[in-house]
Amino acid sequence: MYKQLLLFLCFILILSCNQNKIYDQYQPVKNLEWSPSANFEFIVNNTDTISKRNVFINIRNNKSYEFSSLFLIAKIEFPSGYKLVDTLEYEMTDAQGKFLGQGFSDVKENKLFLREKVVLSEKGDYKFLIQQATRSINDIEGKNPLKGITDVGLSIEKVK
Repeated sequence: MYKQLLLFLCFILILSCNQNKIYDQYQPVKNLEWSPSANFEFIVNNTDTISKRNVFINIRNNKSYEFSSLFLIAKIEFPSGYKLVDTLEYEMTDAQGKFLGQGFSDVKENKLFLREKVVLSEKGDYKFLIQQATRSINDIEGKNPLKGITDVGLSIEKVK
């Protein structure tokens, strides 16, 4: 009896933790090398034009990632065709070079704000494109792939 009750309570707890997530998808980086020309595309269907949302770019990296920060170009295309483009910089390590993010293994997961408390004011499909723009001193033209990123994701959550 106690085991069944404990199992039921664990199940309810797991469900309640994910109630705010509206969208959560990841895509793997091929061969762990993110080409500067490779876009990660996420299509999100929106029916709620009133509620505020937080939009996150989720990055998983391993110890092969060689930079302290990550530069991204994020594009949002609205159902009407309107486009919004941002160039973003995110810190990936602390001052001592230790990777930020969650995880106990060599892979760290970073949840990075793209938009905070935003209202998706149009019904229909929103297209999110994420492209890396990180360059080394020896790669000013941006021809070399970025190593150490394992997955790129997008998540959208209801504002609490």
